[in-house]
Amino acid sequence: MEVEQFLVDATLEVFSSMIPIDIAPEPAECAALAVEPDVSSLIGLAGDLTGVLIVHCPAPVALSITSAMLGLEATTLDEDVRDALGEVANMVAGGLKVSLAEKGKKIELAIATTCIGKAIRTGGLAGAARTAVTFATPSGRFWVALCYILK
Repeated sequence: MEVEQFLVDATLEVFSSMIPIDIAPEPAECAALAVEPDVSSLIGLAGDLTGVLIVHCPAPVALSITSAMLGLEATTLDEDVRDALGEVANMVAGGLKVSLAEKGKKIELAIATTCIGKAIRTGGLAGAARTAVTFATPSGRFWVALCYILK
């Protein structure tokens, strides 16, 4: 099962339908590039796929996404940014859920949690697979990561 492609497809769908920003997935070797996230939005997944989906953004990208989503100029990392990035994570996870359902897998989504700061670490899923996709935008790169166990 191509989980990474599901992430790419779900993210592209979210941006093409909800967020008027051009994004493009970058080659796999770009996933290793340092993206210094200032905002990370996490959403837990349970069921046939258990884990966490995370959207990591540097401040300029988070502000650009928020501005495009809300139709206003976001200038500070505030509640609007938290809400917008939480919704991005929720919509990408929803797209992943639909793709997995088409393969006979059922998952449930938790409520997104968005953190602002640079010292974010996740853990607690021993033996999990990890994948990350880097996306380029006019304001910089962001990435969508998935740490998971697929049953």
